[in-house]
Amino acid sequence: MGPPKPSITISQQAFDEMVKENIDDLQMDPTEALQDAIETLTLQGVDLSGIVTCKEDPVIRSRDRLKQLDSDWTERIADRKDVDEVVDLLDELTELCLMEGSGNAAIGTRNGGIKLICSVCLKLRGGSDRGLGSGLKALASLIHDVQSGDTFQRSGGPKMVMAILSDSSQSSNILNGGFSVVAAAAMGNEIVKESFMELKIDELMFQILRTHDKGSIHSLYDAIRVLLTPDDNRVVASQVYGYARRFAKIGIAEVLVDSLKEGLNSPSLVSATITLKAVAVNDEICRCIAESGGVDALLQCIDDSGEQGNENVARVCCSLLCKLAGSDANKSAIVQKGGMDRLIKLAARFSDDPSVLQEVMSIIAVLSLRSPDNAARAIEAGAGDLAIQAMQSFPGAHQMQRNACSMIRNLAVRNPENRTILLNNGIEKIIRKARENHESCNSAATDALRDLGLDDYNK
Repeated sequence: MGPPKPSITISQQAFDEMVKENIDDLQMDPTEALQDAIETLTLQGVDLSGIVTCKEDPVIRSRDRLKQLDSDWTERIADRKDVDEVVDLLDELTELCLMEGSGNAAIGTRNGGIKLICSVCLKLRGGSDRGLGSGLKALASLIHDVQSGDTFQRSGGPKMVMAILSDSSQSSNILNGGFSVVAAAAMGNEIVKESFMELKIDELMFQILRTHDKGSIHSLYDAIRVLLTPDDNRVVASQVYGYARRFAKIGIAEVLVDSLKEGLNSPSLVSATITLKAVAVNDEICRCIAESGGVDALLQCIDDSGEQGNENVARVCCSLLCKLAGSDANKSAIVQKGGMDRLIKLAARFSDDPSVLQEVMSIIAVLSLRSPDNAARAIEAGAGDLAIQAMQSFPGAHQMQRNACSMIRNLAVRNPENRTILLNNGIEKIIRKARENHESCNSAATDALRDLGLDDYNK
């Protein structure tokens, strides 16, 4: 599948001229002229995002007033009521840009909003936490796609944000706003990621994680995850793998494990778990996480999430444990710590939630890969019964069905005795039904049937 064709675009000036022609040449009233232009261009496939289509657009009104205040700024403004007006305008702009489906963020960025807010933030720097926090939130709400991220980059945004974050190490309000900007700007944008890493944002993040209440800076976790996600389809090879190694080298993995050790009492447990998965990019880092107590902490969180019925914690902890289980050294540790039994127990507690069941089966599949002993232990713990019951209970859950097929394959491929048990319990019919119902299961189901020893596995 090739890259999507670029949308047809139009400038604000061309749009305004089209409306004017409707009024002057076709004698339409202004409202009719505007609506005709919108309908005509939409039918032609023109992308109107960022085009001001109403006479008194609230985003433009806020921008114009902020621009005036920014240009009139003096050192004395901090003592006057103008600062309160600036903050109110920034909060209003944030609210407008976050209105789903409004297109307000595109209007703001297309009309110079990002450069303006960067200028305002620089002037607010060193002033009230509330004012700068509002400025950063407004900036984060404006950055909504790769193009606006590029504008942020050209406006000197990364250096500005890093300077603010370095200055404001004690303010959770400013830190949250700043890292929200980092996450928004770096999403899908390899150039912005590189800029922040060149400015050593990893070292700053490490220091903040060590010295602050981890639960108070929720956007920090989002920023790390985005920086380590290879999501820019404009580049052939992303550098995020190297960034993850840098994060691990300075000790962020161990700091994140500390959040896991706090268990379900930690407000940052879910965020830290998801972030740690982004850091765990190779065997060395996975082993380091385990050696820091990560496996013990995860298994305890899995136990507790089952007892408290917290499916969100159960899912993210299982997902991270699956990543760590990719290391052969960790596989043994997980099984030796009763991992198989604890996972089956978790599945029993969430027997009505296929999203948890699929994560459990994914871990068992990894633990059993190339390990006949672990595969035998999984069957003893009840993995075969889990697969049969789950696949029968949730025939429409395609990802769970696929994970079940992959698990069955790994349970059977090197264990003839497991094949006999599974086939005697009717697994063949269930797998064939999954393949019939879900195209996405075709490969996994066929492999499972083959490794169960069936000659007609491809029929």
